[in-house]
Amino acid sequence: MVRPAALAGRGVGAFNVVQLEHAEAIVTGAEAARRPVVLQISENTAKYHGALAPLAHATLAVARAARVPVAVHLDHAESAALAHEAVQLGFSSVMFDASKLPYDENLAATAAVTEHCHRHGVWVEAELGEVGGKDGAHAPGVRTDPAEAREFVAATGVDALAVAVGSSHAMLTRDAVLDFALIGELRTSVPVPLVLHGSSGVGDDDLRRAVAAGMTKVNVATHLNKAFTAAVREQLAERPETADPRTYLGPARAAVAREVEHLLNVLSPEVG
Repeated sequence: MVRPAALAGRGVGAFNVVQLEHAEAIVTGAEAARRPVVLQISENTAKYHGALAPLAHATLAVARAARVPVAVHLDHAESAALAHEAVQLGFSSVMFDASKLPYDENLAATAAVTEHCHRHGVWVEAELGEVGGKDGAHAPGVRTDPAEAREFVAATGVDALAVAVGSSHAMLTRDAVLDFALIGELRTSVPVPLVLHGSSGVGDDDLRRAVAAGMTKVNVATHLNKAFTAAVREQLAERPETADPRTYLGPARAAVAREVEHLLNVLSPEVG
């Protein structure tokens, strides 16, 4: 899904699943847009649910029933064991994040996970140059060095690389300032597709520019959660007496579906 898009200069939307309604909404939006999509479950979400398997099985079932191509991806796994579990469950790709480790340790850990995943036909994304804002642990202003990125990809064999170019995780406003020149340098230097994390903080026009400059997989989580939560708030304000969660989760699901459809059209517009 990602490599053909990279060759065509188009973007692929990758959206985080927190609960079943997210998976259903994302696929509904992708079907409306007639675009492929990536459903992502993060390590933090697995911890929230107490295990990866229950939400994974539900998400994989939603993906199998979809009328468009849908990949199920493990996002920001810092545990090699969790990456191995995702492979066993049937995920088609994993993002192994050892970016908090020193460079040499990151490289060694990522190479080991990649070797395991490739033996099972699973695609691997890694991260180099910490993306700002993740759990408050990453220093602002971090940027990925193109030469180091090229070396890292060659040494680890990963299939895609998440790079730091000015976006931050968990942004509630869409005013991140991306370094488009750096994206272009990375695209020239790195032989695998590039991934933009923290895309909730990037406006539509800059998402288009980022894809044109060389980004392919574009991760969105907080932006959809904002739409979901706003719809819940609106429904509860209108129906303060309701006890049925379907009365507010249904409209929230629909709000996310609309936003997914819109973003997929931003990232991969119709040609002609």
